[in-house]
Amino acid sequence: MKEAWVKLNKWSTEMVTAALECGADAVVVPPGQHEQIKALGRITTVSEDGDLKPGEDVYFEKLCCPADEARIERLLQRAAVVIDQEQWEVIPLENLVAVGGRLLVAVRSIEEIDVALGVLEKGVTGVLISAASPAQLRELLSRVKSVSERQLLKPAVIEKITRVGIGDRVCVDTCTTMSDGEGMLVGNFSGFLFLVQAETQVNPYVAPRPFRVNAGAVHSYVKVPGGRTRYLCELQSGDPILIVHAQGTTQTATVGRAKVERRPLLLVEADCEGITGSVLLQNAETIRLTGVNGEARSVAQLAVGDTVLVALEPTARHFGRQVDETIRES
Repeated sequence: MKEAWVKLNKWSTEMVTAALECGADAVVVPPGQHEQIKALGRITTVSEDGDLKPGEDVYFEKLCCPADEARIERLLQRAAVVIDQEQWEVIPLENLVAVGGRLLVAVRSIEEIDVALGVLEKGVTGVLISAASPAQLRELLSRVKSVSERQLLKPAVIEKITRVGIGDRVCVDTCTTMSDGEGMLVGNFSGFLFLVQAETQVNPYVAPRPFRVNAGAVHSYVKVPGGRTRYLCELQSGDPILIVHAQGTTQTATVGRAKVERRPLLLVEADCEGITGSVLLQNAETIRLTGVNGEARSVAQLAVGDTVLVALEPTARHFGRQVDETIRES
């Protein structure tokens, strides 16, 4: 999820409220407003007396020439940098995004937001929004927060289904209501993740739980925002989790709780483009993988030769981050 900071040149309860309600990550304010903002809600303040201090925790820089670009590149090695361009030029932005680091760009319109968040496909870390009214601020914040990662999904053919006995599995309950075709990417190997659907389907055994994904065994990898993975057993209340739709759209949700229980498990193995992967799931009718058209495929009816959606990750992982090294999982 991209960061959205809001710049306030003077005190306005309405503007601060809009920032809080629309999920802004920080507000940049003049000195003396830190306590007033904290009285309205929990949000990071950027000010001489705030949570983040300009010149120490974050740098505000103009980007007008190659010399500015070189200076900003050095600062990105030390802290977050917010840049303001008098005339919008994409190439300098591309150069700085390629460098890496926490880079934010000052924006004043939807068009500028779209450019900043689309640079080199990856986009900048976030934007600093200047708005003329609470209504405009809500519109611009909504635009930033609607930008999500795209997830490439591919068809995989089921090769084997085996009952493997009892094990610890994790139900991930989120603070988001999911729809048909949505769920989480889970697997035994970080490079081969299955789209396990939320419990949105009506069935004769239990009421739908559209906020829940019965995700798999405790050791499994699960995709989280930012292109990372975590182990299912690590998830706790308040952690971010990536919700993925069969069409490849994603959204960030918050874990409400992660519930571990001992249940009978199935080992499901599949092949995608000559690569084999697997996942351990609870042996129950309500646990469903995802067909190529987004349809739910219950593991109780799953058969060899069926096709399900998976995500292939070509690189290895180190503490959840992609790394370019040789690794073999089996």
